[in-house]
Amino acid sequence: MKTKTQNSAFSNLVKDQVIYNLWANTRLVEWLKTKPAELLEKEIPSSFPSLRETLLHIWDVERGWLGHLKQKPVEAFRFTGYNGTLENIIENLLRDSQELMQYVNALPEEEILSGRFFSIPYVGDHTVPAFEIIQHTINHSTYHRGQLTSMGRQLGFTDAPMTDYMFYVLRAKPELEKIKAAA
Repeated sequence: MKTKTQNSAFSNLVKDQVIYNLWANTRLVEWLKTKPAELLEKEIPSSFPSLRETLLHIWDVERGWLGHLKQKPVEAFRFTGYNGTLENIIENLLRDSQELMQYVNALPEEEILSGRFFSIPYVGDHTVPAFEIIQHTINHSTYHRGQLTSMGRQLGFTDAPMTDYMFYVLRAKPELEKIKAAA
């Protein structure tokens, strides 16, 4: 049986993860915006054929799991298609990462621990704790941010930003807390 202090620490960690995710997505997107748009569309060998398609996948999965957390599922673009611009993808990825952060940070501790039902065509029906969905979402985005960095390297981009969680904890988080305290 966990104590209230342990549950609070766990809840705070989960909430910090979504703040980190928004911070990391923002850093990576800001970096990619400095690159020629045609290179972001260029096909290169990877899980997805381009940086654009990888960004679209990150956004699609984040919005999908946010829908499951809210118990309002959305249909994945892999089923419906998406023809928006790169700018739309970037804007919506950051908007939905912000929404994920706001939603999770507003959840009471008991909701972070409570189950969420979801159904995935190739996996079936499941109920898992919200924190496991949140952790999966963050891990998934982190994995693909790493791919974006590697894909960028293949295109000659040698100046990728640091988006590592420990960098966030040691450098970015204290700065964000100073800004928050000053506001």
